[in-house]
Amino acid sequence: MRVSRYFLPVLRENPAEAQIVSHRLMLRAGMIKQQSAGIYSWLPLGLRVLRRIEEIVHEEQQRAGHIPVLMPTIQSADLWRESGRYDDYGEEMLRITDRHKRDMLFGPTNEEMITDIFRAHVNSYKDLPLTLYQIQWKFRDEIRPRFGVMRGREFLMKDGYNFDLTKDDALHAYNRHLVTYLRTYERMGLQAIPMRADSGPIGGEDTHEFLVLADTGESEVFYDSELTQLTFGDREIDYDDPAACRAVLEEFTSRYARTDETHDPDEFARIPEARRRQARGIEVGQIFYFGTKYSEPMGATVVGPDGQRVPVHMGSHGIGVSRLLGAIIEASHDERGIIWPEGVTPFHVGLVNLKQGDSSTDSACDAIERELQARGMTVLYDDRDERAGAKFATMDLIGLPWRITVGPRGLAANKIELTSRRSGQTVEMAPQEAIAHLAELYEPVFARSFRG
Repeated sequence: MRVSRYFLPVLRENPAEAQIVSHRLMLRAGMIKQQSAGIYSWLPLGLRVLRRIEEIVHEEQQRAGHIPVLMPTIQSADLWRESGRYDDYGEEMLRITDRHKRDMLFGPTNEEMITDIFRAHVNSYKDLPLTLYQIQWKFRDEIRPRFGVMRGREFLMKDGYNFDLTKDDALHAYNRHLVTYLRTYERMGLQAIPMRADSGPIGGEDTHEFLVLADTGESEVFYDSELTQLTFGDREIDYDDPAACRAVLEEFTSRYARTDETHDPDEFARIPEARRRQARGIEVGQIFYFGTKYSEPMGATVVGPDGQRVPVHMGSHGIGVSRLLGAIIEASHDERGIIWPEGVTPFHVGLVNLKQGDSSTDSACDAIERELQARGMTVLYDDRDERAGAKFATMDLIGLPWRITVGPRGLAANKIELTSRRSGQTVEMAPQEAIAHLAELYEPVFARSFRG
């Protein structure tokens, strides 16, 4: 993609309305535009990151055998009355009356609708286990939307729902989801700590939320510092093996980690003082097991092995897809701008031509762009007739992991500059060396993708 042909409305000054780093940088980098309180348009650069995050979520859900669906954003109030949640959910739910005077709502979550789909089409225990999920826009009428996409009213969310014959089967689904989430967040360059949480209006017996540590987090968290040393890495897990999934859950949840809502000071005090940590965290996902809370009142039953009908056991699992952009930026930035992890970057490489219009640099940049693309990398080529400082400032602001700089003086010696955005280190090397080096660096990132 050529910058001269791209829509990249970057801002030089910090927007006055932005209170936190991620909101400020997303506006300055031309990723979003606010349309009303807590509601944003996604501009091309922001949309590219949003789509990369979606891809990772889809890949990890399907790696675990979960099946994608897509449900409407507008739901019938009748379903929510069946479950008993219509009056209980509160003022965050946007209630609507259509032209036929039917009560509708803009879905804040989808437990009722997915249960309705299940009961209409699944009749036998032989069709279980089943996990369906979607990535869909949600709306919650926050009383005070703030912090950009971190606490907006309209947001993109992955919500998944498992249906199982027994509690043990459903708890295996719960553990399996915890494993998929750990892998998902690590692929995005994040360390998300699972913490015992309150189930809130979703309900249920078991729930963990995943928090990324950041100074601007909305939750106060208390945790054992040993948790920050754990990584999921490239380990292969048999998602059909309950023992393997349970072992990962125990590894990542056996140490103390709680939000202020569930914090137990006495239990926390039993951790050695040197390992006790108190910080702020950003919630980026949550998993629930709620048994027959929805299936029983809504008649979601199957014929069991003994021929008797029984309500299925259920759980739900959410990831804040659009919120993750803010969380990643909060966790990965400096005074010059964003620093994207390789897994979610909008473009893999930024290419800067120091002398646009010069035949040698133009030709070299064209060749480098073609070769990088041939190796599977996306390139943002700054081909503007602009001073070098402005081009570097733009690249630093939008945070692409790697920058190749091509100038006539270096080319005369068959050298270009390769710069790491994260470390700031610049190395001179031949163009083909730089291309091969980047291909090697991105190979493990590409290898972690999954096509179901």
